[in-house]
Amino acid sequence: MNYSPEVLTIAQTIQLSLSPVFMLAGIGALLNVLAGRLSRVIDRARTIEALFPNTTGPDRARHAWELRLLDRRMTIINRALFLAVSSAVMTCAVVATLFVAVLASLHIGQLVAIAFILAMVLLIASLACFMIEVSKSMQANRVREELMR
Repeated sequence: MNYSPEVLTIAQTIQLSLSPVFMLAGIGALLNVLAGRLSRVIDRARTIEALFPNTTGPDRARHAWELRLLDRRMTIINRALFLAVSSAVMTCAVVATLFVAVLASLHIGQLVAIAFILAMVLLIASLACFMIEVSKSMQANRVREELMR
């Protein structure tokens, strides 16, 4: 006779998996924000690149500085995106592992806990990168001293 878990056991597993699923929704929103920021940074870099050949003197130096800053921001956002996607994948693995453990009667609670902790660490790292990128963006958005005189 085939093993089939009780409906109550499956219902409890679904309840347990709701927190990671809500976390996935939050990660999705974060990915949307990061992708939007990356798109805006790329558009700005393309605009500055188009202006760069026709500038000289202080404007050229400022454009070169801003292009270096934009390149750094793209790198940070890409890292944040990678970490957020990794967190989402790990969160999906947690949910899948919960169901596999119930269906196969496996006692792998520690594995599930470690996977969830790893998902959280990846999300924290992604948010830290996001915070760094936001602070970098403020460097380019400050009003220049010579314009405030």
